[in-house]
Amino acid sequence: MEKQILSGMNLDELTAFTDSIGESKYRAKQLHNWIYLKSVSSFDEMTDISKKTREKIAEIAQITDVKIKHKQVSKDGTIKYLLEYADGNCVETVLMRFDNRANLTACVSSQVGCACNCKFCATAKLGFIRNLTPREIIEQVLTIQRDTGLKVTNIVFMGQGEPLLNLDNVLKAIDIFNTDFVIGIRRLTVSTCGIIPQIKKLAQMDFQPTLAVSLHAPVHELRESLMPIEKKYPIDELMQTLKDYVGETGRRVTIEYTLIKGFNDTVDCAKKLAVLLIGLKANVNLIIYNPNDKDDFEKPGKESIQKFKYILEQSGKKVTIRLERGSDIDAACGQLSNKMKE
Repeated sequence: MEKQILSGMNLDELTAFTDSIGESKYRAKQLHNWIYLKSVSSFDEMTDISKKTREKIAEIAQITDVKIKHKQVSKDGTIKYLLEYADGNCVETVLMRFDNRANLTACVSSQVGCACNCKFCATAKLGFIRNLTPREIIEQVLTIQRDTGLKVTNIVFMGQGEPLLNLDNVLKAIDIFNTDFVIGIRRLTVSTCGIIPQIKKLAQMDFQPTLAVSLHAPVHELRESLMPIEKKYPIDELMQTLKDYVGETGRRVTIEYTLIKGFNDTVDCAKKLAVLLIGLKANVNLIIYNPNDKDDFEKPGKESIQKFKYILEQSGKKVTIRLERGSDIDAACGQLSNKMKE
């Protein structure tokens, strides 16, 4: 008989499980606490449950079936995991730590591979394989917590895949992160390349995670050369959708912009981006391109990065430069998967 997997179950589902084996609701709460708040990897660690009961549960259930296939640790403390699911498919997840900050951020994947084919993204080279289930998404954070003994405080959907093309499963995972992991909704960020119908759907919901939009270019032609999704959802229509989103939700959005040397890091691009963002309640997060051997793009120079930031700040936007993490390992999404595949 195939064993039931307990991680991924909410409290109601765990209660149904304990009912089915003649155990109490209190037992379900104990299991819930050990799985989500203490992130144990075996029933033996559940010390407030009798050995007899633990053995009874272990006969028909297991905590997880996800395996760490490969792990890389950066000198800056970033940890990159390649996780293998029961069907043999793998995804990447990353734990990022920042000096002098209590926050621990997990970057999670929402799909195996990706169909959006952004030219600078290593995941695009994998193609799209399948969506992840809510359980497979949250298992990424549980695996990090089990392996490190640390508590993740922030989650960003910026790993493999386009989260809004797997929106229902992503929203179920977000609900579990919020309710069962007790992570505040504002500490949960979903990054999209701009799937307009799904952004509109998000705007109608009772709660919204932080929305980040990968723009990477300020005009249609340049963006289309980087991101094929621009053909379907052009930048002008996307910007209007974001303004409507802010108007409906009152939530500020984050604009993500990866700076690529000689391509989109020019003074002209910065000025055009500043004009494009007029009237949008947004912060800008500048990302330094992380080179990989799958394309010919290059990392920009420090001078062009600072000029770009200065021009945007002069337009009144709050601009941050994302700290580079894991540059000495395969930390950009898709890099490790591609390497292991080869």
